[in-house]
Amino acid sequence: MRRTIEFFLCILLVSLAFSAYGQVEPAARAHEPTLTVGGFGSAFQPDYAGNGIAQSSPNPLIGIGAYVDFRVNRWVTIESEGRWLRFNEYIGINENSYMIGAKVPIRTYGGFTPYGKFLVGIGSGSFLNGHSTVLAFGGGVDYRLNRRFTLRAADFEFQEWTLTPTLHPYGGSVGLGYKLW
Repeated sequence: MRRTIEFFLCILLVSLAFSAYGQVEPAARAHEPTLTVGGFGSAFQPDYAGNGIAQSSPNPLIGIGAYVDFRVNRWVTIESEGRWLRFNEYIGINENSYMIGAKVPIRTYGGFTPYGKFLVGIGSGSFLNGHSTVLAFGGGVDYRLNRRFTLRAADFEFQEWTLTPTLHPYGGSVGLGYKLW
């Protein structure tokens, strides 16, 4: 009888050891909130070439930006970004934008995560006497390089600046992010 009890206790301990190893750490932490900060380079068609008319500029604006992604859960990420388009100006026209909104990751395929986003914020430029409300619709693809670094492989935005005339700048960005936690 004693050997039978010892045998079942050994089987119980061994089965507990196997079940404890069944959940690997990345999967166990996949749904915890994360905070990622990053920077990017952008090229935008500003949709303004002077003279108070919404028209394509002969030069795309080029600039830098920074973003912060706070991933709440698998489906919802709050993204904020600032973009300063100061290079390759046409007749001194530049644009800045500061926005925040929702980013929705679609699904991860081998490290690639496509997403869609909607941001709201303010924009300013050398052609404005103040600020404009900016709505941005966009999407892109992030690629996970390792546990901490993410390549923002492509990020596209179509913006609507609510002023007269209404401007519709559009462009793309490429960058690198670092996961703080």
